Amino acid sequence: MNDAVLPPLIITVAITGGNAGKERNPNIPETIEEQIQSTYEAYNAGASSVHIHARDDTGAETSTDPLKYLALNRGIRARCPDMIIGNTTGASPWGSRDEAVKILDAQPEMCSLNMGPFVVNTLQKKREPPLKGRPHDIQRDDVLLATWKDIARIAKIALERDIKPELEIYNASMFWNVQRLIQENLIKKPYWMELIFARGFEFPTPRGLVNMVDCVPPDSMWSLIAVGPHQLPLATMAILMGGHVRVGLEDNLFYRRGELVKSNAQLVERVVRIAKELEREIATPAQSRKMLGISETPKQFM
Repeated sequence: MNDAVLPPLIITVAITGGNAGKERNPNIPETIEEQIQSTYEAYNAGASSVHIHARDDTGAETSTDPLKYLALNRGIRARCPDMIIGNTTGASPWGSRDEAVKILDAQPEMCSLNMGPFVVNTLQKKREPPLKGRPHDIQRDDVLLATWKDIARIAKIALERDIKPELEIYNASMFWNVQRLIQENLIKKPYWMELIFARGFEFPTPRGLVNMVDCVPPDSMWSLIAVGPHQLPLATMAILMGGHVRVGLEDNLFYRRGELVKSNAQLVERVVRIAKELEREIATPAQSRKMLGISETPKQFM
């Protein structure tokens, strides 16, 4: 492979997520201190960007408290001087959209932005002592709403505050909303797409990935998010296609069948190894900032 053909690979690490916790994998970082340390390890392994979900005081659920995100952003910046720091605005399917928007008060450099609604049907397992929160199993059957009003509202706030939105696309129909954001000048080039593959979302197959990539508009960059066992094959395909990759314990609890992931760094290390075998350069944080059009001066969180 001619390494001049493909851009350096941007690796994002999604360290925690808003669903599973230590009840599913004891290595998931829940506390602020655990998340900072896990991000630092992933940064040293080759991740140039981090996607954050703060947890509530029990660790069981996603928090929308901007002060928790600010503490995370500050702590990560202290350990990872040039890493791109992104916060969720999705929070959780059963949370308030108004509360989720407040997360942007933590002034991240990037923020997730769901491009449409989707169904969430999942079992949240009971947390046994010494874990706190959720004393019994909860079967969730919900819709994470994202109306056009919701999408435009977050896009406008992000534009005003110079926060780069990560356009999260769960199926190809959501590209209609992407096109509308472009037409209404609510997002800046280069547009950053995250193409998501999992049960309930776009089919996690090679054909599904090709079809989604065919819908990506001009002046865009795209990254792959594939959940669970679909992550490794589709991430490899994305690397070959010139896309970028997100990994982390938010998206995958198992390193291989029957073996739990030990750390976020372990997942980053695997992608780095595969990319190097395929002769794809790994993007540094400085390269990633330039490619994405994010300030080359890392944001400081006061």
